[in-house]
Amino acid sequence: MPLALLTYALGLGERKRHFPAPQPLQKRYDVLIIGAGGHGLACAYHLAKDHGITKTIVIDKGYLGGGNTARNTTIVRANYLTEEGTAFYKESLALFENLSQELDLNTMYSKRGHLTLAHTDAALRTARWRAEVNKHLGVRSEVVGRHELRKICPQLNLSDEVRFPVLGALYHAPGAIARHDAVAWGYARAAYRRGVEILQNTEATGFQVERGRVVGVRTSRGTITAAKVVQAVAGHSSVLAHKLGIRLPIRTVPLQACVSQPYQPFLDPIVVSGSLHVYISQSARGEFVMGGATDPAELYDTRSTLEFKEQLMMHILELFPQLANANLLRQWAGLADMTPDFSPVMGKTPVKNYYIDAGWGTWGFKATPVCGKRMAECVATDKTPALLKPFALSRFDDFDLVGEKGAASVGH
Repeated sequence: MPLALLTYALGLGERKRHFPAPQPLQKRYDVLIIGAGGHGLACAYHLAKDHGITKTIVIDKGYLGGGNTARNTTIVRANYLTEEGTAFYKESLALFENLSQELDLNTMYSKRGHLTLAHTDAALRTARWRAEVNKHLGVRSEVVGRHELRKICPQLNLSDEVRFPVLGALYHAPGAIARHDAVAWGYARAAYRRGVEILQNTEATGFQVERGRVVGVRTSRGTITAAKVVQAVAGHSSVLAHKLGIRLPIRTVPLQACVSQPYQPFLDPIVVSGSLHVYISQSARGEFVMGGATDPAELYDTRSTLEFKEQLMMHILELFPQLANANLLRQWAGLADMTPDFSPVMGKTPVKNYYIDAGWGTWGFKATPVCGKRMAECVATDKTPALLKPFALSRFDDFDLVGEKGAASVGH
């Protein structure tokens, strides 16, 4: 039995709350963050730690980390297609590696290696393209053939007697998984310890605007005034921004996933197929975490469907036929806020003192540390960091898009 647990059971030593008791609201805050998911909490933490802004409050209409942070599949990687995307996720990957020490909480970060399978010559060309961009920016990625694949993932079905034979893969050795709720709770606790307030079950219903700038947020518990406001609400980004007259180039669609019952360790690397629209990894608890592409139609609902499960299993069993008798434990969905170029929207908005963190689609979890750090810098200095400039909302007016569909559409 762990010593800390034994000490607590016997009533010895000091008992520290993970989070302190809620305090009465202050009259005014320096920063108000809408959305108590990974991004919002990470931003609050870095505002306090890096910029000394502790008079911050984070509100959420649900509970802490209960949105997409609790509904993703925990993959962390940096093998993107564009230089802008690769540089951005390279920094996030580096931050993830030291996050447990940073937050003093075990995030269960585990390097596994990430395989993006290629079933066609076109897919292999894209893999080579991604590998060269990654190498140019110092990210470890390489194209491997079937011989290397057998060594990296001997469980993978490399037979030619299947509908979509595997020709090769993009191998991203630093690819990893982490515990999503640990990341959210870790940032929340670290932010709390620096004076940040978190208010759950509090919905943002509107805004107070004076002379073109936001001065407060109307909530289900009354109006909260703040000098600056940050929006980080994932799938509900367009709905909330619309209340300020901001039109976002975002469509919201469900993204479904499922997990099996726990089994003995079997699969070490993360395996993704863009052609088959599937991915699979095995968690530290032995569960097979599986998912695919987003649903085709816009919908603000996290329901699950039998159609998704049937299509997913058809392709999973082609890659791993030995899983035919595995039992599914549960199925769920999140709300993916998709942009036309499959890249996020971060930074300033046309409304003064209002900042946005949106458009994450299927790849938001892996960006949590870097987004928190750089959004905090943007809010604190009112200047857009170089790493965020390619993802400004204005790029859709300037037609200066960052096309990441080839690397972001399935490999969550």
